[in-house]
Amino acid sequence: MIKTIIKYLSFFIGFLLLMLIAFLIYSTAMDYKPKPIELVNENPHAKLIDIDSSGLVLTFVDWNIGYAGLNAEMDFFYSGGTKVYPDEATVRNNLDGIKDFLSNYPDADFILLQEVDSSSRRSWFTNQPAEISEKFSDYHSSFGVNYQVPFVPMPISKPMGTVLSGVFTLSRYEPFEVMRHSFEGNFSWPTGVFMLDRAFLVNRYFLSTGKELVVVNTHNSAYDDGSLRKRQMDQLSTFLNEEFHKGSFVIVGGDWNQCPPNFQPNFAVDSMDNISRMDISEDFLIGWRWAYDNTEPTNRRNHIPYQPKLTPTTVIDFYLLSPNIELISVKNIRLNFKYSDHQPAILQVKLRP
Repeated sequence: MIKTIIKYLSFFIGFLLLMLIAFLIYSTAMDYKPKPIELVNENPHAKLIDIDSSGLVLTFVDWNIGYAGLNAEMDFFYSGGTKVYPDEATVRNNLDGIKDFLSNYPDADFILLQEVDSSSRRSWFTNQPAEISEKFSDYHSSFGVNYQVPFVPMPISKPMGTVLSGVFTLSRYEPFEVMRHSFEGNFSWPTGVFMLDRAFLVNRYFLSTGKELVVVNTHNSAYDDGSLRKRQMDQLSTFLNEEFHKGSFVIVGGDWNQCPPNFQPNFAVDSMDNISRMDISEDFLIGWRWAYDNTEPTNRRNHIPYQPKLTPTTVIDFYLLSPNIELISVKNIRLNFKYSDHQPAILQVKLRP
């Protein structure tokens, strides 16, 4: 009897191992492997952006919308919580709230969004780029994939499943070229098969002065020991330096998953999250301007639902401006993390002719 039990148990364990091996082989074979640089779209005949003698004022909105799944009531298993994704009605409510908020900025020239799901189980397969684009039908849109996995098996009790997500840029002006740049490095196998393939999206615009406006939408790594972020920042530094030395106006916005250099918070309500805190090096691109608001957080730790004063918060969503750009204002908008675990940052700048 015992031998029979052991025999069937061995068969069962062997079957599970075979299934696991087959799943890893399939996932590895289907792993998204983007090229270092990929063309998203182009139009060499795109209209020039006019700059008069007084310069050109531009308004930006930057927001990691958390795939409309990480509202204030959510925690997240990967951050120490228990939940994976909310029910469909909650995702729908969050997405409608996100679209309504963005509609409050009809004069925004550029909208830079991160964690925008195109077809993911975690957000009930809502096509978020399409829905947001409907609100801005006169804008040009560009989507850069940074998370494409056929099936994320974690957590075992409620797998995240299929994920297709990325960074999304909307602009009032038509870019003549949009390129997706892969960030170098990733987690080791097999973890890397199920993680994001980080990237930054580069939109280029012709200016009437003969120069270019380069708008970068970035989403840097999280959950690593800092080495991936350091490598990504080195790569970004090289790219940005080259662009500025060409004479371009360069604006970077996004979720850096790091604080600005030597960040000093001055939050009126919330506490600062210093757990595993990482600040960008103060010698990163000397002469460039970090544009951020230190009076309101842009991100909360989501190991528990959001609770003002109790939940650790930080600023990891902000902008970087090349030296030829004048900062007018930057402000984080307090939404009490109602629709996402991030809050929007609004920027106004002037391009000097």
